[in-house]
Amino acid sequence: MNMMNCNGYAVRIDYSDEDGLFVGKIVGIKDVVGFHGASVSELRAAFEEAVSDYLETCAKLGRAPQKPTRAT
Repeated sequence: MNMMNCNGYAVRIDYSDEDGLFVGKIVGIKDVVGFHGASVSELRAAFEEAVSDYLETCAKLGRAPQKPTRAT
């Protein structure tokens, strides 16, 4: 299985036929971080932006970002 990764975070990717979009969600953390894109390249860019935004938001709130858990 191929995974999309950024800064140690991985995603679950679904496709919404109704919206014509790929929909991603970071997995392995309790915080909900989602994003979408109409193509793989848009999805990749949205994922990287979502990770960056998540890390910046955690810093602004003064709390450590959650680290992904590894499924065994």
